[in-house]
Amino acid sequence: MLLRLLANAAALGVATLLLPGIRLGEGDLLRTVLVLLAVALVFGVVNAVVKPVFTAVTLPVVILSLGIFLLVINALMLMLTSWVSGLLDLGWHVDGFWNALFGALIISVVSFVLNAFLPDRRRRRRGARA
Repeated sequence: MLLRLLANAAALGVATLLLPGIRLGEGDLLRTVLVLLAVALVFGVVNAVVKPVFTAVTLPVVILSLGIFLLVINALMLMLTSWVSGLLDLGWHVDGFWNALFGALIISVVSFVLNAFLPDRRRRRRGARA
């Protein structure tokens, strides 16, 4: 779980570096890392709690779009993360929907690549039962 948090923080960091519309407040390296970890935690909670409900409500649109609408949902989850981060005064902000959409794409790709190298908890559990 900690490795996944670190992977999400790294993915958020890459999106913050690549897109000028995703900003992180000024500070030293330690503050930047701590803010990215906090934002990754918020992002994880938003994706675990809000995203399944939102996906279920919009399921017909997701099916009709052959899953492309999931990109919009990911962008909205990133905007919600930005809003919650603002409430928590973390200093991380996403400017507008298009930055959120491109940020969600970057985060998805980076997370996919990083998670490919992380051990799969479910596979380990299944192997223990056999």
